[in-house]
Amino acid sequence: MNVPRVLLLTDRSQLPAGRDLVGTVAACVDAGLDAVVLRELDLPEDQRQRLARALGAAGVAVLSARTRLDGVAGVHLATAQARPDEGPPLPHGRSCHDDAEIRAAASGGASYLTISPVAASASKPGYGPALGLPGLRRAVTLAGHVPVFALGGVDEQNAADLRNAGAHGVAVMGAVMRADDPAGAFRRISQAVR
Repeated sequence: MNVPRVLLLTDRSQLPAGRDLVGTVAACVDAGLDAVVLRELDLPEDQRQRLARALGAAGVAVLSARTRLDGVAGVHLATAQARPDEGPPLPHGRSCHDDAEIRAAASGGASYLTISPVAASASKPGYGPALGLPGLRRAVTLAGHVPVFALGGVDEQNAADLRNAGAHGVAVMGAVMRADDPAGAFRRISQAVR
């Protein structure tokens, strides 16, 4: 798997009224998006499958959160979650929040890790204390050779600092999903981490 600098995580509940998820992701693809993590875990599997196909048709590599879907480029799993065993092995990422999870994911063959929350997050308020740059640096060291994405509270103001602290890249949700101009927000974040 070619690991991009920016992962976009979906959350259609954060979209402004009148905007659809596929259109938002397609606009970000036009702005340079390479990979999206399809969350939308409240949807039945058949609807998530259709959404994965539609996102893939927009020209982006789709990573499905927590479950394997047909035709996806990979899966994004919780640290303790078993890899799906149906079909050929896919690249997989892991969500990590502490040292033990980072070590387990890095030694367990993860293709990449997300480390969160690195900053206060509007998408998941109260989801643990922010790790900050010192916590991110520690996570990168613990992860060794596995690429680390900073997640939680990522925006265009802090993306460069997160990259400079050692993150391979950033994973972003709310700063793009809630933006008036999602493609512009994605482009600015992407430029900050190059």
